[in-house]
Amino acid sequence: YEIKASDWSSDVCSSDLIETYAKKLEFLTTALVKMSRLESDVFKICPSVQRVGSLVRQATEEILPRARQKEIQIEICGDIEGKANFDQKWTQEALYNILDNAVKYSPKGSRIEVEGISYEMYFCIAVKDQGIGIREEERAQIFSRFYRSDLVQQEEGIGIGLYLAREIVQREGGYIKVESKEGNGSIFKIFQIGR
Repeated sequence: YEIKASDWSSDVCSSDLIETYAKKLEFLTTALVKMSRLESDVFKICPSVQRVGSLVRQATEEILPRARQKEIQIEICGDIEGKANFDQKWTQEALYNILDNAVKYSPKGSRIEVEGISYEMYFCIAVKDQGIGIREEERAQIFSRFYRSDLVQQEEGIGIGLYLAREIVQREGGYIKVESKEGNGSIFKIFQIGR
């Protein structure tokens, strides 16, 4: 994060400003530690067959405070009671990261839909937003470490969320697909091996 000279008074800075930057530093440190531990296999991902409903509800509840700040409605629909092979803790992290981006890059008063879809071999969790969308030439890059589009440089973030989400899901034997058009929102689909 860049700290601007204009953020500070000539002699002292406010406690609110210190708290804001402390939170940003904590977020950055936590994200980097998660990435490091995942990449070095300090934390093992242990998928097991379980219902998807709990995963979807917990990740949605976790993002709700941020959504409410922007008056964004989150709707859960479809078949979220299906089963898939995943690690609850890590997959909740992956889904939260996708939901966090959906909230961050969607306009005030919009809607995000989290849909469960059962297929013969896979279970899909689709996150549909009404946000800024992703340019076609950037879709292959958004899952790279520290990648941030020039369209979102003013927003908080360091470009680790989608990278972590893809790494987690791939290690469970699944994959993530994105459909998007600039200016028309995005659909992120997490495919996990179903049962």
